[in-house]
Amino acid sequence: MAAVIFDPDAPDFTRRFTNLADPRLGAEAIACSDEFFAARGRMLSPDEPVFIPGKYDEHGKWMDGWESRRKRGPGNDWCVVRLARAGRITGLDIDTRHFTGNYPPGASIEACRCERGDPAADAVWTPLLPTVALRGNAHHYHAIENDTAWTHVRLSIYPDGGIARLRVYGRPVADWAEGAELDLAAAINGAYVVATNNEHFGRAATLLLPGRGANMGDGWETRRRREPGNDWCIIALAAPGIIERVEVDTAHFKGNYPDACSLQAAHLADGTEQTLITQSMFWPELLAPQKLQMDAVHGFDDLAKQGLVTHVRFNIFPDGGVSRLRLFGRAAGA
Repeated sequence: MAAVIFDPDAPDFTRRFTNLADPRLGAEAIACSDEFFAARGRMLSPDEPVFIPGKYDEHGKWMDGWESRRKRGPGNDWCVVRLARAGRITGLDIDTRHFTGNYPPGASIEACRCERGDPAADAVWTPLLPTVALRGNAHHYHAIENDTAWTHVRLSIYPDGGIARLRVYGRPVADWAEGAELDLAAAINGAYVVATNNEHFGRAATLLLPGRGANMGDGWETRRRREPGNDWCIIALAAPGIIERVEVDTAHFKGNYPDACSLQAAHLADGTEQTLITQSMFWPELLAPQKLQMDAVHGFDDLAKQGLVTHVRFNIFPDGGVSRLRLFGRAAGA
């Protein structure tokens, strides 16, 4: 089983915010100028891009990303992505990994907001990232400062070539109905992982995705603990809210699920990541330690009465893998 590989140079926005272009959340590449060599949908895959020597299809070398043919006239290629939910974009990653002699020399990104449906031919596109130079086989991170909630982005490449992955990080903007119950730990609602002590085999952020895990790799899994203590992650809720019901899903984790889990919670106005980690050890208990079973959905509603909370610390004892965490409740004002 391979360890998760993290880019040590990735900026903070890649960890703190939701990838609004994630197809698991509902994003879709809806149109492009050309996808002769590689389909546009591959560019949004949540998996890390791979290169498979000797793999070809009817168009040529198979590539894990979006790739247009060589342009022999004026113009440039483009791809339109419908975001999973309208959101305020905080950062971008244009990833050309494994594209070496066929990457675009430059790229730009525009955005638009459609109240209904997808952009028409006369849609107004707003520049989000001016044309930037690209390198082959590399991440290209760009922080964005813009307060508008966008629904679509358009990636333009100059003049043609291949992009392995496009990530669009931001905070989803939601309009919850009065009194509606919602999952306060759902990434699509704006929740995110602030910190975790270990994610050797699987990212903690997958806890916040919709649906059940597709396999054992689609969940948070820590290494085997060989010392005292337990593993944990801290989650910032989508909005301040009152948690009424908890679900912990250990789908596909059989010989490596945690023996037990618990939750602590707090209402916080501010604080750095490091202070949150220290403070979280002393947060009040929301859910006392509960035994877990392999490959099962566990429901808990016997929770401590804590009122409004903004963050939770999810503890697993001593280590192991969990597929999903749901924290159902009502947001302040909802």
